[in-house]
This record gives sequence, C-alpha cells and structure tokens, in this order.
Amino acid sequence: MSALPDRWIREMSRKHKMITPFAEGKTREGKISFGVSSYGYDFRLADEYKIPDFSSVKAADPKNMNATAFGDFRGRACLIPPNSFILGRSLEYFRIPRDVIALCQGKSTYARSGVFINVTPLEPEWEGYLTIAIVNYAPLPAKVYSGEGIAQLVFIRAESECAVSYADKKGKYQAQKEIVTARV
Repeated sequence: MSALPDRWIREMSRKHKMITPFAEGKTREGKISFGVSSYGYDFRLADEYKIPDFSSVKAADPKNMNATAFGDFRGRACLIPPNSFILGRSLEYFRIPRDVIALCQGKSTYARSGVFINVTPLEPEWEGYLTIAIVNYAPLPAKVYSGEGIAQLVFIRAESECAVSYADKKGKYQAQKEIVTARV
C-alpha cells in the first residue's frame, strides 16, 4: 500500500469525479485552507449542521440515536457549545475507487482551537457526502466556518482490489446526500 500523489488525485477527480466539486490548488486567501495537497485533499465544510439537544435524553446511545433530538441549522458559520459536538457534512461528494481507502485527519488550525474532527475511513467504493463529527473540547464556544477547510483525506492505494467493497456490502451509509445520524 502507498499514499497517492497530487497528480493521481487530480486525474481521478477529472476523469472519474472522485471529488466533486474539486478545488485544483490549495486555497487560502483569508480562509482555512482547502484543496489538493501533496498526498491528499483538504475538504470543505458545507453550510448544513445538526446540533444535538440533550435536555430530555439520559444518554447518547448510538443504537438509538432517534431518541436524541437534533436541530437543523444552516449558516456561514456555526458555534459549537463548550464540551459538546455538532454534526456537519462535507461540501464535496466523494467516489472512492475499489483499490483505494481514504483516511481522515482534522486540520491543525482547528485542533489548536480545541476542535477535534472525526470521520471514519472512506472504504473502497464508498460514495457520498461525509458526515463529520465536530467536537469542541474547549471550555468556551468554538466556531467553524462553512465553505472552508475542515479536514484532510489521505488516499492510499492497495496492491490489488479488495474482495468485498462497501458498495458490495450495500453499506448503510452508501450514497448519503445529507447529514446522517448513527444507524445500526
């Protein structure tokens, strides 16, 4: 297995729509950077959020997330309460090839502000908008910005295609078009 360089990411995005919309170069201009990098792609945060309301819930239960109320919010930025989290989604839609897995890491700009990003690996032949857990570890509200970089994907190619892909398994998060809460 090996990490894939920027030229491969560009080619796959142009020919096979692996990343749509695709930001060709690293964009900064007063924003948290996004776009193609040496071996990955810094993706952006869309302007859609789900904010949990735990006032009537005794425990956050991944087997019964319907019990947890989430309020919908749209905006150019979103405040995360202290010691809490929100769900967001990627601005980009991803189509992962059968011989590739993508791993996600949060951006250091947010990490230095007490914000942690969690996205599970993008398995071979998974496609959709990413649902992103954005956690604020800080003791005060934290702000995230829509349309700006939120995390980086690193693409790793295997020596051969996988025997069973996410599409073959008919995964429960395949082709998601919106923020999706936990499913069992």
